[in-house]
Amino acid sequence: MKTIKRMMDHLLWADGRILDALDESGTKNKDLLKLVRHVAVAEQVWLSRLQGKGSTQFSLWEEAEDLTAIRAMFEENAEQYRVYIGGLEESELDEMIDYANQNGVSFRTSARDILSQVLLHGQYHRGQINRALRSESAEPVQVDFITFARL
Repeated sequence: MKTIKRMMDHLLWADGRILDALDESGTKNKDLLKLVRHVAVAEQVWLSRLQGKGSTQFSLWEEAEDLTAIRAMFEENAEQYRVYIGGLEESELDEMIDYANQNGVSFRTSARDILSQVLLHGQYHRGQINRALRSESAEPVQVDFITFARL
């Protein structure tokens, strides 16, 4: 449980860093904004599934016009994940969660594996975002776990 909590703290820190980098870059790149919005929505999708709710109300790949709305989504996600993980016992990590994906296909996955997916998915896309920032001659931001661990 300690590792999951620590990794979630990293995710929340890294989300904030990447949002700040995007804000500082002043990017208007619609694909880049769509990608960062995707990360925020994917966090919502998985949390909804962990809570035993459906996730079909979420659209993973919508265009986004402004970073302010995306930042608000990340802030809400951070609060909701803190509450969820704060109430989670170690034994509950291996409980199986039944859910359907966005296409209605049913799956059964442990809470531990779902949380791991959330953690790894965001890091993957933060790398893509950093690469896109660099291609726009903006400064990418350090989001590696080791950087977070050194704080």
